[in-house]
Amino acid sequence: MTDENEVEKQHFQHIRFMFEASIKLNVSPIPLATACTLYHKFFHHCDITDYDPHMVATTSLYLAGKIEEEHLKLRDVINVCYRTLNKDEPPLEIGETYWTLRDGVVNFELFMMRVLKFQVKFIHPHKYVLHYYKSLSDWLHPQTVNHVPILTTAWALLRDSYHSDIILHHKAQHVAIAVLYLAFQCHGVDVPYDGEADTIWQQALCDGIRTKDIEYIVDRLIQTYDLEDNIYSIPSQPQRQSRIDTPMSDSSSQMSNPMEQVSIIPGF
Repeated sequence: MTDENEVEKQHFQHIRFMFEASIKLNVSPIPLATACTLYHKFFHHCDITDYDPHMVATTSLYLAGKIEEEHLKLRDVINVCYRTLNKDEPPLEIGETYWTLRDGVVNFELFMMRVLKFQVKFIHPHKYVLHYYKSLSDWLHPQTVNHVPILTTAWALLRDSYHSDIILHHKAQHVAIAVLYLAFQCHGVDVPYDGEADTIWQQALCDGIRTKDIEYIVDRLIQTYDLEDNIYSIPSQPQRQSRIDTPMSDSSSQMSNPMEQVSIIPGF
């Protein structure tokens, strides 16, 4: 395993930590997307070994609420992130630990803003996904629109894309086209007359996008899911030797509980 793969795994797990905390804080999709982008952009400039990723993630959530005008109480952010990270610990009381964490988030917020040169406003693909799908739905059969969850799938793919830094390297419009394209492919739905048109629907909706751009973004998305499988997969249960083939004298030593050999990686 390369160091780069290990870093990608760490980033994935910390973004997953942010997702769980955001659900508890009832954060809307756009502020969450901004928080993830802040996290990725910060570590685009800094090394993960130099700063505590959980502090970066917590600060990103709090700062994103300010940027997107969905203000989150700092005390709520600290309490939720602390409990998400320390599930076996009692709720955080107002005391030395709380004030230390609070001062840390406040100070790190200023530091993060300086690292990012105060460029913390981002254009997200969400509005483009809705706009493009509305345009495409006029061409689709009503039964397809009503019964095939293309938009739901595209929205889920877009949400998952923030586990990686795709949004830092591609235009929001291109990411929107890519997740819609993949959603159509997942459900086996074709846009009517696309094969007969002079211009494919992707380029009709987004001028300048290239097929290789779409393929690259889709490939990055698939790599993200592969990474998730690699992190949270449970090793296959070892085959227990049959008693028929095992000498009775050795059966007690060879018939230990096979589940004791399974390492379950806890998720967030």
